[in-house]
Amino acid sequence: MTGGRGPGWGAGPAGAGAAPPSRTFLALLALAAVLVAAFLAADGRWGSALALAAAAVYFTLRYTGRIGRRRSP
Repeated sequence: MTGGRGPGWGAGPAGAGAAPPSRTFLALLALAAVLVAAFLAADGRWGSALALAAAAVYFTLRYTGRIGRRRSP
């Protein structure tokens, strides 16, 4: 099949990045990252555990609003 991409391809105005992630989603990501980091550390995989711990810090900072888009009250 040849030709360009038709309508519906790509993120578009309502696609990825159009709205910031919800606080609930960020909290779940932070919790999941902490849990996986703990399991990896218990398994002795320190490099991966450190990466997940950093991700947990990032998601927590996003959750608290210290980095990322600011929401108006």
